[in-house]
Amino acid sequence: MTTQAHWERVYATRSHTEVSWYQREPRVSLALIERVAPARSAAILDVGGGASTLVDALLVRGYTNLGVLDIAAGALGAAHDRLGARGDTVAWLAADVLHYPFTPQSVDVWHDRAVFHFLTEAADRRAYVAQATAAVCPGGHIIVATFAIDGPAQCSGLDVCRYSPDLLHEEFGAGFDLVAHTFEEHITPTGGAQRFQYSVLARR
Repeated sequence: MTTQAHWERVYATRSHTEVSWYQREPRVSLALIERVAPARSAAILDVGGGASTLVDALLVRGYTNLGVLDIAAGALGAAHDRLGARGDTVAWLAADVLHYPFTPQSVDVWHDRAVFHFLTEAADRRAYVAQATAAVCPGGHIIVATFAIDGPAQCSGLDVCRYSPDLLHEEFGAGFDLVAHTFEEHITPTGGAQRFQYSVLARR
């Protein structure tokens, strides 16, 4: 099964409130985004956003330049439908982040909660970093949330890579500074606990 088929199947068989990564209010992501991008006109891209409620919360807070990218078109459609007319102001990108033709230096904040940790092949991680490096403007930020070192070894039936902030920073290299990090104990809809680390990287 291809990566796209896997995620389309996940969203076709479960509602967005039933998937393990669901958050009613993405408090940590919101706090970090507002910290690095106080201007409501900042170009914010939620990579792997799917049917996440982050875009809803950003719209409520007055952000006007939002994009959501996900490999599963069905998930994006569900989010758009949920938002109604408000969703028409969002750029919905049904694509693989490793291959999407980003406009160079077009993103102020690149947010990723739980995509990068699925990249278990070094070549895919290098491709992701190259994409993010090209898309994010100098002085912009990347916020990446992955399972922490003591987090789960699998998610949605797939293996993941676990990170500390320093290990995550090493993947992105000298073009970025690690400017902040935090941890979160995420409780899944079924009551399980998942330890996440969030790293904020500034593009040099």
